[in-house]
Amino acid sequence: MRLDSKDRKIVEMLQKDATYDAIAERLGITESEVEERIRRLSDTRTKILIVDDELDTLLPLKRALEMEDFNVIEAQDGIEALEKVRAEIPDLVLLDLMLPRLNGFEVCQQLKRDEATSTTPIIMLTAKGETSDKIEGIEIGADDYVTKPFDLAELKARIKAVLRRTAP
Repeated sequence: MRLDSKDRKIVEMLQKDATYDAIAERLGITESEVEERIRRLSDTRTKILIVDDELDTLLPLKRALEMEDFNVIEAQDGIEALEKVRAEIPDLVLLDLMLPRLNGFEVCQQLKRDEATSTTPIIMLTAKGETSDKIEGIEIGADDYVTKPFDLAELKARIKAVLRRTAP
């Protein structure tokens, strides 16, 4: 599980027996955000964000990864993906390319340019199987590129390999 600077400060303050309202005041956030962050911190499973607007792909993949004991969250467009990455701090992002509002290439570029998210591993998971698309995905920062339809066992192996390579 990845922690951002606020999460680290919350953990540090909790170790000093600070109350939620004291933590919220010191960090300039609401008590409900403190509670939500503490809830997230208590789930130590590897968190994966699946970004796909096709429910036929998203839901079965989410269930399969949850059965492997991953904590899975989802987004259905590029803007929502950026918001979820910043709010949820996933350990890995499975990113479709053809998304509404902001495509996967743009999402990947923004995440890799932002210091807070630049090390978050990304696996492109898309129907765009042209060599030029694969090269572009890898060149803008994706850690792997898998084309649809995909073999679930292979995708799980690739997820685990990327997580091993990028583990702190």
